[in-house]
Amino acid sequence: MNEKALQRLEYGKIKEALEEYAVSYLGKRQIAELLPLTKMSVVRAKLDETAEAKSLLQYGASVPIPSLEGMENILELLGTGYVFSEKDFMHMHQFLTSCAQLMRYMAAKSGAAPHISSYAASMYTMDALKSEIERCIRHGQVADSASKELMKVRKRLAVFEERLKSKLDSLMSRHRSILQEHVLSTRNGRYVLPVKKEHRKLVKGTVLDESASGQTVYIEPAEVMTIQFELTGLKAEEAREELKVLSDLTALAESSEQQLLTNIETVGTYDFIFAKAKYALAIGGSNVELNDQGIIDLREAKHPLLSRPMVPLNFVIGRRYKSLIITGPNTGGKTLTLKTVGLLTVMAQSGVLVPVREGSLLSVFNHLAVDIGDGQSIEHALSTFSAHIRNVNEMLQFADRSTLILIDEMASGTDPGEGVGLSVAILEELHRRGSTVVATTHFTEIKNFADATPGFENARMEFDTDTLQPLYRLRIGEAGQSYAFLIALKLGLPAGLIERSREITARGLPDSLPQGTQAPGPEPDEAPAADTDDPQEETTRVPASLSSSEKKKEPGDADEPVSVGPRSFQLGDCVYIAYLGRTGIVFETEDARGNVGVMIQNQKFKINQKRLKLHIESKELYPDNYDLDIVFETKENRKKRKLMGRKHAPGVTIEMKSEE
Repeated sequence: MNEKALQRLEYGKIKEALEEYAVSYLGKRQIAELLPLTKMSVVRAKLDETAEAKSLLQYGASVPIPSLEGMENILELLGTGYVFSEKDFMHMHQFLTSCAQLMRYMAAKSGAAPHISSYAASMYTMDALKSEIERCIRHGQVADSASKELMKVRKRLAVFEERLKSKLDSLMSRHRSILQEHVLSTRNGRYVLPVKKEHRKLVKGTVLDESASGQTVYIEPAEVMTIQFELTGLKAEEAREELKVLSDLTALAESSEQQLLTNIETVGTYDFIFAKAKYALAIGGSNVELNDQGIIDLREAKHPLLSRPMVPLNFVIGRRYKSLIITGPNTGGKTLTLKTVGLLTVMAQSGVLVPVREGSLLSVFNHLAVDIGDGQSIEHALSTFSAHIRNVNEMLQFADRSTLILIDEMASGTDPGEGVGLSVAILEELHRRGSTVVATTHFTEIKNFADATPGFENARMEFDTDTLQPLYRLRIGEAGQSYAFLIALKLGLPAGLIERSREITARGLPDSLPQGTQAPGPEPDEAPAADTDDPQEETTRVPASLSSSEKKKEPGDADEPVSVGPRSFQLGDCVYIAYLGRTGIVFETEDARGNVGVMIQNQKFKINQKRLKLHIESKELYPDNYDLDIVFETKENRKKRKLMGRKHAPGVTIEMKSEE
């Protein structure tokens, strides 16, 4: 499955939690390598195994999982010529003893746990190796009975050691007065007397060492030299015999290498299964039904990584509809719903029981795609929108009927109009491919699309409008709201602004600015025109120079904006400003920077000609046989306003005189 998708769902944290319940290196290794499976029959088997293990634990059974302490090292060294030590064989013996216990336990549980008990049936008791280790190794040492030769050597050692002890005791008693301390010491494996330096000549023997202060010399008495020499030889012979015993045991272990390997791997599997079972008990995990048709029916589901209590999620998709659009306020639980559905799906496909009520249903998918979070990357300088598009493009590489797709905040990060159109087109394509899609959005257009399109369904996160608190409950079959107005009102925004917002939302943006409303500021490359000196007499008179030879515009609807083409805007032209949704009158022709002076509702603006479209040409308004004066309306001349001619823009008085 898609590694990025698993990361976004925090699948790695599930594996970390599982590892805490494993007791062996092999169990931990299997958890680290765990990935969702895609074959339904295998997933079914893995879930049933975990459920059986959970059942055994639930009824208080103590499962004797063998410790694999030391066995990793033994496996690595088998067949390399290395001779195992007494400690290695102690680990091996403990492992074989525990394996025998596990085999007996699982044989007794074959009725209650038929799936997992079958693993133990493939294990080996390895009685010959176990018995030989017991015979040769005792208390961490090679036993006297390991071989006849070893027994003989150790008997001789015992005789010489007793003779040495007797001789040393006699020497200690005889030289008590000249000894620095009445304790036998050893140097280089040989017994010595700690004699005061000034009395060194009183003891016959060889000085083997001297104290740091120089006050004590360590002398090997001549009377024990021969005995100690004999002991050294006997100990070397003993070591050779012990090595023979260990070599024979190692050879026996190597001859049983395959059985050892099988037992070790089986124990690792049991550790892995019971780690999943222990985790299931910790999170309230249950077994689920499976299908491969994209049908999901979660009952009282919870997110396993959520530390605080979670309102249980009831979620259905895949039967009547395969695409679900979830709406609701921010922090209302939309994203958590996506993560819960996705994470429980990959957990189940990993053989991990999930926190849902019995009878829940999950689908096995071959592919998973997740677009949750803005996915911005400083390294690659990707914007929110770019990240969304990149994620969608990756989805389209493999999206099919066996794909689960989770998309958070569709149409975000770009122009709402274009984002909505793009989102709907993406949803249509994913639906055409048969993918199972769960998406969240705030946009009404996407909700309306889902409401009107077969195979789609709306859902909303419930919200308490009295307390303005999310309820975190998913209600399928209803489109939700973002409750922006209610939340803004609660946060202190003036009620008048809220009411005006509702009005604009209901009726759409007006064609022109209300009287007294300030027009939006100019774009960065546009600057407001300078005000006249006298605000009460804001009048500009411009003689019109309209050529009668100019080609007239084709007849049409005067309300529709007209593309300008190569023609420059003329004084008196009525123009349409698309980004403001307003019309205005040209009072100043294009300057060197391409900015045109436009009067909008008694406000003067400099707007780049690229942002203007011809609405009504001045030549249409005023025939060639008229001189044109444009008088901008003020309070003073409002009553004097009169019209002689065709329709004109609001806020402009047009006076026309015949040349006659």
